[in-house]
Amino acid sequence: MQLKEKRVFVFGAGKSGISATILLQKQGAYVILYDSNTILIKEDFADKIDINHNFQLVTGEVSEELIRSLDLLVISPGIAIDSPLVERIKAENIPVWGEIELAYRIAKGKIVGITGTNGKTTTTTLVGEIMKTYFNEVYVVGNIGIPYTDIAMDTTQQAVSVIELSSFQLETIHDFKPDVSAILNITPDHLNRHHTMDNYIAMKENIAKNQTMNEICVLNYEDETLRTMASRLKTRILFFSSANVLEDGLYLQGDQIIYSDHGEKQVVCNVKELKILGKHNYENVMAAVGMSVSMGVPMEYIRKAVLNFNAVEHRIEFVEKINGVTYYNDSKGTNPDAAIKAVQAMISPTIVIGGGYDKKIPFDDWIEAFDGKVKYLVLLGQTKDQIAATAREHGFHNIIMVNDLREAVKVSAEKAEPGDAVLLSPACASWGMFDNYEQRGRMFKEYVRELM
Repeated sequence: MQLKEKRVFVFGAGKSGISATILLQKQGAYVILYDSNTILIKEDFADKIDINHNFQLVTGEVSEELIRSLDLLVISPGIAIDSPLVERIKAENIPVWGEIELAYRIAKGKIVGITGTNGKTTTTTLVGEIMKTYFNEVYVVGNIGIPYTDIAMDTTQQAVSVIELSSFQLETIHDFKPDVSAILNITPDHLNRHHTMDNYIAMKENIAKNQTMNEICVLNYEDETLRTMASRLKTRILFFSSANVLEDGLYLQGDQIIYSDHGEKQVVCNVKELKILGKHNYENVMAAVGMSVSMGVPMEYIRKAVLNFNAVEHRIEFVEKINGVTYYNDSKGTNPDAAIKAVQAMISPTIVIGGGYDKKIPFDDWIEAFDGKVKYLVLLGQTKDQIAATAREHGFHNIIMVNDLREAVKVSAEKAEPGDAVLLSPACASWGMFDNYEQRGRMFKEYVRELM
């Protein structure tokens, strides 16, 4: 679609919506920026958007006349695709794009797209670091925090864009096609938005839906859902495995990560050389290596970047060691599966801080994963009663209820003994108490350092 002089309705006035608006204006489109917040006025956006050129702000109710005048809807990831206003617009046969699709139509160069329930940010960051060792023009964007639309017009044919993609962003894929894609794992998440696991899986699968045998999709062999999905995909498949030796792909054998290409094996590294903890991170490394090999990066460049890579902020991030107690920030552990991986990565008796926004996911597997390692469970937020009830059902009774994160840190410090770890890994989203998981993680680090 040629965007010049098209009337485009941008739904959502947050970071993604503003970035989309700016890009659309540069493409010559007339933008109607919409937000349900009726307090907003046009001048609120004057420092970010050219409000005097091809721009209109609409809040509150949207008329049928306005809807019928539209050529395109660009939806922010936080807006549900089945929300009433979106359904009204779709009923008029108006195309619905996300900002990923919008950016893709304009950007140039090669694309590495990464999704999965857990490990996306770590893997995306690592792939970006590897790409930077070999390519001159690399962008790391998407769900990681920088909208793809921010950089779309800056890219050249030599660019490599490494894009972290959430299930929300993948709801609105049409033509988007990565040169190399990866799905790291699939476990229950965002069921309040997608309603069923089948819907959630379908959104993740969208990352590869336009790929052909000219492209590659990297998949986790140990994820049964992904092994099944592989038979449906039209792309070439490269597996990685933490439990099985593969003739083609990457696998963990003892302490070594090995890449096998038609039986010809190369040792990538020894996991003891890595600066990141846990089997889940070894899987992230294998996925990143698989994507990088598929992009033509020589192994010596890959190996150097992997060995120099530090943990991503908020993902089992070392904070401080105080009075013999080590504090870790895993605020990115926003679902039980991510929190399980964090507990499994701990090598000391651990006090876990958990709880937050309710995403309608059961906590049984998380509690079962404590496996004698967790000394206390300190709970806060909307889900604390539900988690406590689940813990008691599974025979875990060392539960402490608190009102906020500062109290959680204080209580954990009082209960911890030298040699213990205190782990913030909430198994829940941050909404309701914090703006996002980043703010939650930063506040945790601040409260920990107040103990010094």
